[in-house]
Amino acid sequence: MTEDERPPAVEQSGDSEAGSGARGASERGSVPALPARRPRRAPRAVPPFGFVPLAVLAVAFLALPVVALVVRSPWGSLAADLSAPGVLTALRLSLICSLSAVALSLVLGVPLAWLLARVRFRGRNLVRAMVLLPMVLPPVVGGVALLLAFGRHGLVGRWLDAAFGLTLPFTLAGVIVAETFVAMPFLVITVEAGMRAMDRRYEDAAATLGAGRWMTFRRVTLPLIAPAVGAGAALSWARALGEFGATITFAGNMPGSTQTMPLAVYLALQSNPEAAFALSLVMLAISLTVLVALRGRWFPSR
Repeated sequence: MTEDERPPAVEQSGDSEAGSGARGASERGSVPALPARRPRRAPRAVPPFGFVPLAVLAVAFLALPVVALVVRSPWGSLAADLSAPGVLTALRLSLICSLSAVALSLVLGVPLAWLLARVRFRGRNLVRAMVLLPMVLPPVVGGVALLLAFGRHGLVGRWLDAAFGLTLPFTLAGVIVAETFVAMPFLVITVEAGMRAMDRRYEDAAATLGAGRWMTFRRVTLPLIAPAVGAGAALSWARALGEFGATITFAGNMPGSTQTMPLAVYLALQSNPEAAFALSLVMLAISLTVLVALRGRWFPSR
């Protein structure tokens, strides 16, 4: 056997000795640990040609009306405009009706979202489409539909009037019904998405341990979907607070009775534009607060 054909026994022995020596030194603590490898940064995205000026134009188009509202608002008389009796009444009615609409949406919308997310039944897609229809339906058309359903001569309204003497149109309860109609879909779609994204193994573990369906929902499911419920409630509240078309069609625009903030802005714009600007600033501040509060929900940090 020639020298080239001999197996590298010496090298293997040397490697083995080196490895054992390294292990021994490592066990004695004399060999420092290798530094952790830094994660590679994602390559910087390069937009296609022309995207940057178009994006800047889009931002300017969307931001310019808001900037104009802030710049042209009468800041000197803002306190006086907001402290007017009609303004405070409209603000109080808006808060009462919008919060009531959110409460009603939670009571009815969370069970509906659970059924849409967990139960397979015939016509589920149709039910989901009907639930989300108020999101894309013109608000005035929604008000007309509410009149045909809950008016004094409507499908359900005639029975409510005959059996209980309850009339919804042009009342405070009618405002709550109109705002719930347009706001509940935002809660349902947000909660359903949260329930579909949650890990169902926790519910299975609770059922294995003997928890009933209601206890599992109350102690396991509800805490896990609490962020989705909070986000949906905030979105539905903002939508109910800014509702105009369905409210004025179904409940009217009676000061002190059914006139909410958006209706007060519309009425003030015809006689007192500065007061309308002040009321618009209040609505803008509320909307901006909701967006800032939900920024982590829509765009989680990496």
